[in-house]
Amino acid sequence: MRKPRWRRMRRKLSRNLLPLFAPLVLTPMATPVNTGAAMPHSSTDTMKRRMANLKLMHFNQVAYNLYSHIQLQEAGLRFEVFNKALTGYYNMRHNNEVSGKPYITIVDFTKSSNEKRLWVVDVEKKELLHNTYVSHGRNSGEEFAETFSNKSESYMSSIGFYVTGNTYQGKHGLSLRLDGLDEGFNTNARDRCIVMHGAEYATEEFIEQAGRLGRSLGCPAIPMEEHEDVINVVKGGTTMYVHAANDKYTSQYLDHAQAMSEMLSENKVDLPPTSPS
Repeated sequence: MRKPRWRRMRRKLSRNLLPLFAPLVLTPMATPVNTGAAMPHSSTDTMKRRMANLKLMHFNQVAYNLYSHIQLQEAGLRFEVFNKALTGYYNMRHNNEVSGKPYITIVDFTKSSNEKRLWVVDVEKKELLHNTYVSHGRNSGEEFAETFSNKSESYMSSIGFYVTGNTYQGKHGLSLRLDGLDEGFNTNARDRCIVMHGAEYATEEFIEQAGRLGRSLGCPAIPMEEHEDVINVVKGGTTMYVHAANDKYTSQYLDHAQAMSEMLSENKVDLPPTSPS
């Protein structure tokens, strides 16, 4: 007597599937070592990203409160530029690349040379010390600085973060040496003799005659009647940031998380109110 058809099919199916499941049946179940390894690693990365974002938000709030307190918008300085300059200031302090002087010199080459586009800020006293004209290199552009270089004899301005050095008496009178810190953007400043100095062509009178500020060989030249006061304030290891519209510019000094950590370590978070009293 033949077995029912459904029994023959079940036996055939069992014979076909047995080789597939045999390894699972005959091999003991392996218990993974540190079964939660992937999850904690993922959680740690997520936490780090969240902490970095929180530090960025906190730093931006600190910077904006300071920016508003000093009324830098009224002085023509954009918050984006000030934020970058302040970030670099604290990163340079973290690296012990600047002195204890709490000054930042900021130049914004996105602005017309007919405008006052240099500012000196006292971070500790929360004051604007100077706001004046500054020239760009003759090969960087006419009224606006549009091209930049780190090469000798380019007669262009260089952008990025600098540390101010010592002073000397040159053909323009009191002059200030500058050391560029951003590799590929301004590190040849010393070799190029890029210095801050006074110039007769960096005046409102020159603008009235020529329709734009006079241009240098790459140096940030400022009005003669102000250059000694500005130089004597910022000399000796202070931060200088030269900003421009340059998509290729990158800098290690724009690390907001490290800047925030340095600010916290210096106990500089006793912030001014958003609106000046």
